[in-house]
Amino acid sequence: MAKLYFSYSTMNAGKSTILLQASYNYRERGMRTLLYTSSFDDRVKKGEIHSRIGIGQEADTFNKNSDLYDEIIAAHKEKEVACVFIDEAQFLSETQVWQLAKLGDEHKIPVMCFGLRTDFQGKLFEGSKALLAIADTLREIRTICWCGSKANMVVRLDGDGNVLDEGEQVVIGGEEKYVSLCRKHWRLKQLE
Repeated sequence: MAKLYFSYSTMNAGKSTILLQASYNYRERGMRTLLYTSSFDDRVKKGEIHSRIGIGQEADTFNKNSDLYDEIIAAHKEKEVACVFIDEAQFLSETQVWQLAKLGDEHKIPVMCFGLRTDFQGKLFEGSKALLAIADTLREIRTICWCGSKANMVVRLDGDGNVLDEGEQVVIGGEEKYVSLCRKHWRLKQLE
């Protein structure tokens, strides 16, 4: 049986870099991979997985209405798919997570999802919640707080650098809007 993997972390831990490297490893051996990212994320270019260290690759996009199972099976029928990679997996719906699990269960296609576990308020995203519940393998990608402890939370900043407590769950941004902190400094809203 192929597995459904969920690699999660806070912002700026290197999730996209690891995803791109893993896909490259498959392709280097002549195997086909499919890459997906959320249509929400257009920080660099819509339909591109981009890492802060400067590497990127084009990807298909998904939104809440995408039928990932049907799309991937259609692609697999054209040419065998060795592995599927999903960036920004926190934006998947619960239904889509079950679709991805079905790819492994019924078609032996491994699916590697990468995303955030929680939002700036410490609440699970829908996709992350479903992945934490049913993924075969969970992997934490670690990054550090300014104090040197493991960062497992993230704060959102306003335009003046103040920590926000309220707002929409999804606001696209990078280092200018989000800072990863340990739970203690997240709770205290202490940026340094």
